[in-house]
Amino acid sequence: MENKIELLAPAGNFEKLQAALIYGADAVYIGGKNFSLRAYGDNFTEEEILQAVEFAHKRNKKIYVATNIFAHNTDVAELEDYFKFLDNAGVDAVLISDLGIFSLAKSVTKNLQLHISTQANVTNWRSVLFFQELGASRVVLARELTEPEILEIKSKTNAELEIFVHGAMCISYSGRCYLSHYLTGRDGNQGACTHSCRWKYSLVEEQREGEYFSVGEDSHGAYIMNSKDLCLLPHLDKVIESGVSSLKIEGRMKSVNYVAGVVKIYRAAIDSYFENPANFSVKTDWLEELNKIAHRPYTTGFFISDNQPTQIYDTSKPKQTSTFLGIVRNFDAEKNLVTVEQRGKFSVGDSVEFFQPHGKTLQQKISVMFDAEGQEISSAPHAQQIVKIPVVAPVEIWSLLRTQ
Repeated sequence: MENKIELLAPAGNFEKLQAALIYGADAVYIGGKNFSLRAYGDNFTEEEILQAVEFAHKRNKKIYVATNIFAHNTDVAELEDYFKFLDNAGVDAVLISDLGIFSLAKSVTKNLQLHISTQANVTNWRSVLFFQELGASRVVLARELTEPEILEIKSKTNAELEIFVHGAMCISYSGRCYLSHYLTGRDGNQGACTHSCRWKYSLVEEQREGEYFSVGEDSHGAYIMNSKDLCLLPHLDKVIESGVSSLKIEGRMKSVNYVAGVVKIYRAAIDSYFENPANFSVKTDWLEELNKIAHRPYTTGFFISDNQPTQIYDTSKPKQTSTFLGIVRNFDAEKNLVTVEQRGKFSVGDSVEFFQPHGKTLQQKISVMFDAEGQEISSAPHAQQIVKIPVVAPVEIWSLLRTQ
């Protein structure tokens, strides 16, 4: 059966974009320095956007650019030139939530496809039909929809549909939240969210200044607006059979380890489904791999039922069963030696694994290692330090070094 569904990955910078595509994404969504909802991410300069398009198109992959802020008057003047730049750069599509900005993009571009962002809160087939008739080629549905609702939307519309299948969720309806703006002056709808919903809260009575009362039973405080992370991998067959065109992973602010790891697992699962849909089953190894990556407890969100528990009440800290240590930049086949760019301290004697873009994960113990000049060292404590490690088998470039 031909694979006709897109795996869409996030990329907060060029390195993450490379990782996403190398590990199996069909398309990547990024943000420029302005107009996207991740103001505190690295994001892409115009030169980097050109590089991203070149890197992706050489691999027959696509680049989508988020321009999904709720625009104010001061934003409009610069957007026209920006859309023209994206169009000329060869970007495949832009994500938009604002009708005025949609109208502007449509009027000044020739080749850009227009995708409606999840920020537009599309929850019914009439809305999809409306955007479809305006000229949108794709609509990113709100996270709050169940499987039957998605099936009905698909049956009554022709636009491509995209849904989130993995990553962090927001306490507010499709991300429309003013809590951060109210508490800190940083507007989440302008890309500057401080994630105030994940702070630890207590109750304070007006006449008892300095006295804090827990709003829950936990002694460490209460996280009353703290969402679990979405994971639809256990129901991937149902997701694919709902008729959506693109499966979206959340995480432009996440690490390269997160992007590579999640993409590889969903790539393997999607390919497995299309090889034999009737006998598809979710492998335990896939779920174990997702647990190695930093995450909050997983939930299926609203897809299976709109009554699923989606909140965490004891902590806002993510958990993981493995620690990211570095990226393999080179492999010397003659010496069986890998060159690793350090991202976390590791030492001689550590049990590690190489998570590879295509091959199986290779496990071994570090018996000896060397610095960039070939001098033997006992540990690698410095960020982005270049380290050479003998390996027991060939290792792919772009493999991730992690703790076992």
